[in-house]
Amino acid sequence: MDFMNPDVCMFFDPHPAALPLYEAFAGKIAERFPETRVRVQKTQITFSNRRVYACVSFLRVKRKAELPGSWFTLTLGLPDPLESPRVAAKTEPYPGRWTTHIVLSDPTELDVELLAWVEQAYAFAESKA
Repeated sequence: MDFMNPDVCMFFDPHPAALPLYEAFAGKIAERFPETRVRVQKTQITFSNRRVYACVSFLRVKRKAELPGSWFTLTLGLPDPLESPRVAAKTEPYPGRWTTHIVLSDPTELDVELLAWVEQAYAFAESKA
């Protein structure tokens, strides 16, 4: 799947400073999960296998004053609540499914810990019938 296309560029038009961070994130996803499907929507970019496992958006999950200059929100669907200071918000919309929001603002945040959470979300989405 082409993780960078004209629709992605249009999605980032209002937030051009966040595009390089997205490119770094999408590159890591493409390396680990090359069969991932990407869908650009009006308010988010979804990454899916059998189901959606991650979304990139500009959902404001922190107060504006707490947000960095350039950022996006990564949303993951996980089987358990994630306990980390990196988590900006989490909810359990359905029993056994946790929606977790993480604000990313720097490529150094695309570390082993974050990618392990993405891998967990990927496996969780793949296991759902």
